[in-house]
Amino acid sequence: MDHETAVSQAREIADRILAPAARQNDKDARFSSEAVAALGSAGLLGMMLPTEVGGSALGPRTLAAIIATLAEADASAAMVYLMHMCATATIAAARPGAAVVQTLKDIAAGQHLTTLAFSEAGSRSHFWAPVSRAIRSGTNVRITAKKSWVTSAGHAQSYVVSALAPEGKSPTDSTLYLFAAGAPGLSVAGPWDGLGMRANASAPMILEDAEVGSSLQLTDDGAGFKAMLEIVLPLFNLGTSAVALGLCRAAVAGTTAHLKSARFEHLGQTLGESLPTLRAQLATMQIDTDGLAARVDDLVGHLERPRDTTMLRVLECKASAGDVAIGVTSAAMRVCGGAAFSKHLAIERLFRDAHAGAVMAPTGDVLREFIGKAVLGIPLF
Repeated sequence: MDHETAVSQAREIADRILAPAARQNDKDARFSSEAVAALGSAGLLGMMLPTEVGGSALGPRTLAAIIATLAEADASAAMVYLMHMCATATIAAARPGAAVVQTLKDIAAGQHLTTLAFSEAGSRSHFWAPVSRAIRSGTNVRITAKKSWVTSAGHAQSYVVSALAPEGKSPTDSTLYLFAAGAPGLSVAGPWDGLGMRANASAPMILEDAEVGSSLQLTDDGAGFKAMLEIVLPLFNLGTSAVALGLCRAAVAGTTAHLKSARFEHLGQTLGESLPTLRAQLATMQIDTDGLAARVDDLVGHLERPRDTTMLRVLECKASAGDVAIGVTSAAMRVCGGAAFSKHLAIERLFRDAHAGAVMAPTGDVLREFIGKAVLGIPLF
């Protein structure tokens, strides 16, 4: 499968499965198992995996395009896909000897959904600093932790879990482990009822003295932080920026359609024809959306050809994308007025999803702190 085929498959799934069900899934906070099944059947769950395990060996450019395409129809489904791809990349980079080959083959075959379980109540948006600690038990470890936001909670077949290494001294001395769904001690702690991204099952999970063997330890002791920064963060920030881009594109399209169809009957004109102020706001929305698209493409280029400024671009892209998505969807709410606020249009869902995406860790405030330090030459951690 090549880039064009993968993006075309994503568009077909978005049009056939995601868009028709997005409104109701959002209302009911219903996880779309149909979307996951379709993504799996199309070969998209393993599209970044190497061909040796059945993947397509595609890269960040394809990932960004697929996620933006899915997000135009349903940002919740796009976020489920993104978290799966971040976890998949982490599993694929597992240390030598880890028993993950069959899991990777199942992912490539579209039969396995995975996700990340990093954030904890005790460290909040500092997802890279778990407060839970792995306790050595023979060749295994036991973990007790409260994971605060786990996308696809209760629906994934596996979870990439972070914990402080048994001998870890600092908050960044973490290790990553792979837990199978249904493992003793692993459970969903409650329902998900968020303001935005309501259909991604981003519920809290608990590990209660949950045990995992050394064969499912994905990183060396204390090397989890390195994997988070070098594998997860670039893909996650690229993906969340692509989600924001999809939301902006959907907002522009929805606003354009409204301005073309809603009419002042006494004037014989559409809203778009009658009110230059609305046209100006729509123009600004388009400018900002195109600017975000350029920033996402710039980050893709940096990930394809890493250079000294790559990490700075990784940090900047998500920080900017969150602000742009909130700005564009907020403008769409104003331009579409009562039709948006009364939920006659999908605009208000895009508005809520944009706000939810902006506060996903690392938040914009945290990212700006990192960017400021980087510009000043101060160590980030």
